[in-house]
Amino acid sequence: MVHAPERPPAGAPPVRINLYSDTQTKPTPAMLDAMMRAEVGDEQHGDDPTVHALCDRMAALMGKEAAVFMPSGTMCNVASTLVHCRPGEEIIAHETAHILTSEGGAHAALGSVQILPLKGPRGMYTPDDLRGALRGKSRHTPTQRLVEVEQTANTGGGAVWPKATLDEIAAIAHGAGLNTHMDGARLMNACVAAGVAPADMVAGYDSVWLDFTKGLGAPLGAVLCGSRDFIDEAWRWKQRLGGAMRQAGICAAGCLYSLDHHVDRLAEDHANAKALARGLAQMEGVEVQDPDTNLVFFTISGTGLAAAELVKRLRMQGVALSLLGGRLRACTHLDVTAPMIDQALEAIRAALAKG
Repeated sequence: MVHAPERPPAGAPPVRINLYSDTQTKPTPAMLDAMMRAEVGDEQHGDDPTVHALCDRMAALMGKEAAVFMPSGTMCNVASTLVHCRPGEEIIAHETAHILTSEGGAHAALGSVQILPLKGPRGMYTPDDLRGALRGKSRHTPTQRLVEVEQTANTGGGAVWPKATLDEIAAIAHGAGLNTHMDGARLMNACVAAGVAPADMVAGYDSVWLDFTKGLGAPLGAVLCGSRDFIDEAWRWKQRLGGAMRQAGICAAGCLYSLDHHVDRLAEDHANAKALARGLAQMEGVEVQDPDTNLVFFTISGTGLAAAELVKRLRMQGVALSLLGGRLRACTHLDVTAPMIDQALEAIRAALAKG
């Protein structure tokens, strides 16, 4: 049975320090003002000037020919694989990739494609791993069509794929006749952390998208970029998937605002994540993965307390964390300040001290 999202425990106070996810961010007053003043039209008919401005800007930022505004990053991934692949073909991706673990089997259900999972630490595989996964053409095996990477690697701890590795993987894929796709949900975090321009980071990828609802702080939307022919076909799948958004300029204005005001400040989130990790590492029985960006993964098995119990105790103090695959995850973002990091550490120490 599929259940609706869980609600907070009975009697839980409002969340005051939200480390659950950067998807929890609220639009700033200035962003809301920009959204309210946006010039809008019917996006489905190509009449929304603010959507056009966002797509043009994103295509230029990513060094691609065209772009399309989508309601979500998952829709970007699904539409992309449906354009790239035919039924019965295969996608190569890391075993923890979002397309494999978190999209409801959409790529199999809608595209009849399979995903070949590759292992590797921190959500990344190596060029040699990719070479080893490539097969010669045979009527006994599916045609390999697409190589996918996730930048940053979420369950890898927000790890940043090095540009040199991305370039080599893209070259191997293209050399074998495969297309390339980048899930760029937190791409700007990677670019800020690595000091690499977006167009350079994604140069080897035939399609790439950016999510505006995470560290960039917009309430809705993602933009998918690629060649004009690719985006034309992505529009067809957007239509089939029900992605027409009508006066979407209201949301696109929030995305444009975030590009102007919320990119450079991602470095603050990374610094806060480092501070949180340092504080956690000083607690007995806690093991922490050093963060590259804004995601802090840690375990508390050495404390004798179950991770789910810590999440519950903290939630009753107004502090929200997430639990992924047995590991705790804290995510910093624009609604989390440096003083809040200190307060969260105090709350975690107190919760662990109860035994």
